[in-house]
Amino acid sequence: MNLNSKIFGTAYIVLSAVMINAQSSAGKLPGDPTLPSSKANLEKLVSYDKGNFKYRVEDYFARPKASSFKLSPDGKYLSYKEKDKDSKNHVYVKELNTGKITKAIVEKDDLIKAYGWLNKSRLFYTQDKGGNENIHLYAADVDGGNLKDLTPFEGITLGTIRPVKDTDFVVVTMNKNNKQIFEPYKINFITGEITQLYENKDVKSPIDDYIFDKDGNLRGYTILENGLTTKTYYKDLQTGKFNLLKSTDWSDTFSIMRFNDNSGNKDEAYVITNLEGDKARIVLYDLKKNAVIKEVYSNPVYDVSSISVAGKNRNYELDYISYEGIRGETVPVSKFYKEIDDQLKSQFKDKEFAVVSSDDNNDKLLVMVASDKLYGTYYEYDTKKKALKLLYNLMPQLKEEDMAEMRPIEFKSRDGLTIRGYITLPKAALEGKKVPLVVNPHGGPQGIRDSWGFNPETQLFASRGYATLQVNFRISGGYGKEFQKAGYKQIGRKAMDDVEDGVKYAISQGWIDQDKIAIYGGSHGGYATLMGMIKTPDLYACGVDYVGVSNVFTFFDSFPEYWKPYKEMVKQIWYDLDNPAEAKIAKEVSPVFQIDKIKKPLFVVQGANDPRVNINESDQIVKAMRAKGFEVPYMVKYDEGHGFGKEPNRIELYKSMLGFFAENFNKK
Repeated sequence: MNLNSKIFGTAYIVLSAVMINAQSSAGKLPGDPTLPSSKANLEKLVSYDKGNFKYRVEDYFARPKASSFKLSPDGKYLSYKEKDKDSKNHVYVKELNTGKITKAIVEKDDLIKAYGWLNKSRLFYTQDKGGNENIHLYAADVDGGNLKDLTPFEGITLGTIRPVKDTDFVVVTMNKNNKQIFEPYKINFITGEITQLYENKDVKSPIDDYIFDKDGNLRGYTILENGLTTKTYYKDLQTGKFNLLKSTDWSDTFSIMRFNDNSGNKDEAYVITNLEGDKARIVLYDLKKNAVIKEVYSNPVYDVSSISVAGKNRNYELDYISYEGIRGETVPVSKFYKEIDDQLKSQFKDKEFAVVSSDDNNDKLLVMVASDKLYGTYYEYDTKKKALKLLYNLMPQLKEEDMAEMRPIEFKSRDGLTIRGYITLPKAALEGKKVPLVVNPHGGPQGIRDSWGFNPETQLFASRGYATLQVNFRISGGYGKEFQKAGYKQIGRKAMDDVEDGVKYAISQGWIDQDKIAIYGGSHGGYATLMGMIKTPDLYACGVDYVGVSNVFTFFDSFPEYWKPYKEMVKQIWYDLDNPAEAKIAKEVSPVFQIDKIKKPLFVVQGANDPRVNINESDQIVKAMRAKGFEVPYMVKYDEGHGFGKEPNRIELYKSMLGFFAENFNKK
């Protein structure tokens, strides 16, 4: 089994937008600052969530006291985030032999997005400003010394980060020279010296991915030609020339994951591909001969997504393959990992587990265990003694026996597609009572899917007696390319039909009070909330639009610079606004033009610095609805971006949302 990380709304990908923080030096607030609801009005909303509840919002959405545990490469240190009284999550380093603890990285106004080990004595971390996604890479010693901004440039963002093992270098991509395209740089993470490795010159057909080996050598790249054709180039090791290897449609997959360093053939690599069928599979590929050596793994129902390879100590052997089915699945390969997998399965039964950190010699592993009812616990596994030790329970206040079941579902859409998803059911529903339902469409929408596992949102709703429905509608990822393609140019249309068919399925099972159904989502899910309230205005009692698109036209116009090379691709997924027939459809599925069809209460939530869905999207719908005479509560946070990352903001959001649901579910 494999633990799948749960990500809010749309997944964080290299295409995350870049925008200059609208809160500029001039001090002007983003959007229309007259629109957000007053503190008093939002507090009134909170007051509707009344009851003798065992758990509070804080129990689900206050960050763990400690989290993000990692072992240093030499196994000498354990690093982790620890929260202080002001809800700041600093990074600490514990020397395992002595027990000495040092604060290595201080979180100030902005969140530490990610952190990790560069070598045995130096850490990296990433930060932006107020959620604007202008991400910088920083490095610091284990004692907090020699702190450096490794990418000290204004208005840029990072694409990828690749530490080069056993060196003082990290290879990154960033859009330093041209905001539309990314180029690779080698950075000395001790001195900060930067060397550009390759130029990306053609904005119309830019390089959109760079392929490096474990030693940091550029071995290939992919070009997105005219926004629609992916061309993969591979370096001939004898001549040094980059030759065309594959030319594929943008919607097909041929992706070099990593080189097979276990082989004597330096041209051998693991590749994810769906060129020979519908589902993505993993193959061993000879890049020089341009030929499949053998299939490593495939699944008839689900795309296979990833592998884990050992380090130098075990000659880079393949440890396991993983993919997401109904749950996260892991297929052990190496003898080393098979023994670990067997022991962990016998210990943790039906829970998911994953190795999340290890020292270079694999003497110690950190294993995270979770389920639909367990937020997560860390264990330390000694591979020599074959012994497990509990390290940390992330959410000890949430008792498994009180949590709700997340049940996989499957049904047929109205046009015959098999649709899958999940429903989280409170105990009352399992006892035969009809309960309120929160319909929760996911973000993206393309290539993203909902997953089985602990979800603080659905568990919070269950604590109030509400079921939550999550439908992996057509265009969702993981179910093959044809299922994903079935949703292209169907956003707001057949993709919404699938959500509605899921609601009908849930009602047919006898779980749901059909007079008490809400719809809520973030990003595309916020857009789907608006479209659900337009397309089926009598189905929902209310809706919550969280950083959602309201106008396809202004959404396209606000694309940041480095989304622009992908505009032709986005036209294939959404709608081609230069085509009159498709522009007509885009207007029909732009909520701001259809507000006369909205009959039920709406709550809108926005991060002011959101670079993916500009605050103008939320401002538009709020203005239009209020002009129509609707009282629309509107929460804006001026220190947030695409989704709220700061603990106080998240807690306020969910308290307000629960109040909004309670108010509307309890109306006579």
